Amino acid sequence: MTQIIGSREETKKEKTEGAFVILGEDPASQARAGLLRTAHGEVETPCFMPCGTQGTVKALSSEELEEAGAQIILSNAYHLYLRPGEEVFEATGSLHSFMRWKGAILTDSGGFQVFSLSPLRRVTDEGLSFQSHIDGSKQFLTPERIVQFQLLLGSDIVMVLDECVGYPSLLEASAKAMERTLGWARRSKEAFQAGKTQGRFLFGIVQGGTDSNLRRQCGERLLEIGFDGYAIGGLGVGEPAPLLWEQCALSTGQLPKDRPRYLMGVGTPEDLLEGISLGIDFFDCVLPTRHGRNAQVFTGEGIRNLRNAAYAKDPEPIERECPCPACRGYSRAYLHHLLKSKEILGVRLATLHNIWFYLGLMKASREAIRKKNFEPFKKGTLTRLRRTS
Repeated sequence: MTQIIGSREETKKEKTEGAFVILGEDPASQARAGLLRTAHGEVETPCFMPCGTQGTVKALSSEELEEAGAQIILSNAYHLYLRPGEEVFEATGSLHSFMRWKGAILTDSGGFQVFSLSPLRRVTDEGLSFQSHIDGSKQFLTPERIVQFQLLLGSDIVMVLDECVGYPSLLEASAKAMERTLGWARRSKEAFQAGKTQGRFLFGIVQGGTDSNLRRQCGERLLEIGFDGYAIGGLGVGEPAPLLWEQCALSTGQLPKDRPRYLMGVGTPEDLLEGISLGIDFFDCVLPTRHGRNAQVFTGEGIRNLRNAAYAKDPEPIERECPCPACRGYSRAYLHHLLKSKEILGVRLATLHNIWFYLGLMKASREAIRKKNFEPFKKGTLTRLRRTS
């Protein structure tokens, strides 16, 4: 499936020989730069996927995401299954056409959302029974059903249904959830293979709480089933950072080098750099959009809270060297005014800047990996990022 080659120029002759190509590796870490070829274009890795949970990245249009350099976004099958629902997509076509998005889409299966949003739920080996958080209607999802729905959406990357446990969790609960996740993974693969899957990918998910033996066992058994890529789930749910990265390193060290690796839902800028060092290729997180809605903007020198009085008369842009539309045309003083006044434009501009920042950080990381100096780049970037104002 995968070719490891030395430079971007060589990809032309390897075009038909693999969907995932490694373009460069950092000698001082596990970081690697790659390329995933999808039916909706090439995705350069490591990459950040803006979260379009309900078919929209909050406050932004698809055209603005494209201008920012996004090559892939994340959406959520649970939310789209409940609203607008299957019948809408059967009538209107794929999620790509529905939201006018030309790039690739990864859809999460929604298992985590069932556990976190549904007030009444029952989990069995057969599937998930729950009440919709929207209207209280009774719902039942199986691994097969959620894969079929993702295929209806036209997802480029389909995620298996999994069971996530919180932190802390009892060993017995983590082991039970892992076993169920593995059973669902097998059934998900069978359902995927029975559908129209040309040019699409199915990712398995490593679970096991924070127990190293369980995570190692889960990874081994997922490899026996065989997937196009592998996600690391169940982290970033309250555990201490050292434990998070210990478990992440365990999984990346175990997962095959010739498959994409995805760390689910973990995504401060510092997290992205740490994950890249461990060999992670895909990231997603709601932070850039959520922070934008709360007047917090990411910069190369830390987070700025634009509601702070210090910015009320500041004529400078958010960040001088940033090429985003917010920084090209507007001052911190204007954004301060908009956000204090709760004007929608303020939220849009702050969110737009944050997405540009995240995608720019990924682009700079890829370039550093190809130049074989990612670790010095990471160290210098982290030093600057730890400032806040």
